[in-house]
Amino acid sequence: MMQWSKRRQSSWIQIAGHQGNLLLSEGGEVLKRFSEVENSCLQALMSDSLRDFVPQYYGHTCRDGENYIRLEDLLSGLRRPVIMDCKMGIRTYQEEEINKARIKPSLRTDMYQKMVKVDPSAPSVEEHSQRGVTKLRYMQWRDSMSSSSTLGFRIEGIMMENGNVLKGFNKTRTTNQVIDALLCFTKRQPHILEVYHSRLLALREALMESEFFRTHEVIGSSLLFVHDSANKANLWMIDFGKTTLTPENVHLKHDVPWVEGSWEDGYLIGLESLTSLINEAIKQARQDPNSSNTNTDPKDSDKENGATQTQSETHELTL
Repeated sequence: MMQWSKRRQSSWIQIAGHQGNLLLSEGGEVLKRFSEVENSCLQALMSDSLRDFVPQYYGHTCRDGENYIRLEDLLSGLRRPVIMDCKMGIRTYQEEEINKARIKPSLRTDMYQKMVKVDPSAPSVEEHSQRGVTKLRYMQWRDSMSSSSTLGFRIEGIMMENGNVLKGFNKTRTTNQVIDALLCFTKRQPHILEVYHSRLLALREALMESEFFRTHEVIGSSLLFVHDSANKANLWMIDFGKTTLTPENVHLKHDVPWVEGSWEDGYLIGLESLTSLINEAIKQARQDPNSSNTNTDPKDSDKENGATQTQSETHELTL
């Protein structure tokens, strides 16, 4: 789910979460609903080589009886920020979720309805008769429908500078579709794409040195891309609620296909794909005589990559 606040310079986004998980705070902070797993990850990351690629962690606090993690507001001070969330890895479900689904499967009518809305033929005959699917089945299907399974990442959502939210990337699978989305997101501005490309290369170096990355199954984490009208651009790793320590005897490579029991997340597969596609987008933007036009209307590109858009004071995007 993506939400956009009217307070642009203190706006915040939330992808694939639940309404109320994030709250605006004061002093350049946001509050995220407390998760023991994510809290532990953020504590560890503050002393890791990845520290410069994650939001600053300020501990946790309590508000109105709820516990929250205190985080740096990555959008604070930006002018009309443009935002893209990319879910990283070849799968968005944990190894332990497979075991739980086998031991105690439960049917979800809401996920069945989401599946049917995208592809009425996707559920099996039995699932149609039950009008429900398990959470694991839904997540595996969603990964297979998107570029998660083919490229190791998928675009969750994009918010343009005017507040338009582009959605419907769950069927964006091909390299050309992703490149079109990247060009739309950056309005074909080579200098913005180049900053992102450089940042991705630096991130890879940090990951190779990271003790945290070496010892964790990184599932459901995103890269948050943000640039603004003043040509500031950066990206960060966010969302560690499903990122867990691997068993001591497991040594992850992060760049090989997953098989059950391997714990491999394919994070580096996605990073390599994304870096390569942004590099291709740079080439196309440089060849475009109108690439310096920052007022390009993204609607044409939306139609090509299958995304749709909405506009209102507050947007919600569920993928």
